[in-house]
Amino acid sequence: MESKAAAAATPPHPSSARFADSQCYQQHAASLKCLEEFGSDKSKCLEHFDVYKECKKKEREARLERNKSRSFFS
Repeated sequence: MESKAAAAATPPHPSSARFADSQCYQQHAASLKCLEEFGSDKSKCLEHFDVYKECKKKEREARLERNKSRSFFS
């Protein structure tokens, strides 16, 4: 049985977690920092965007797999 503190720390659904708890938060922050540094010149930050986009893709795929295994209809 989980303790009350552990249960309170874990959101009921991954979608209800805070964005700062996302696996891609560091990549997101780095891309925003790059934009600030280069005065919104997106062409200088393409590498940061690509890394963040790839992270979000993997995060989404993992979420879909989790949801697939929980489905009542599969």
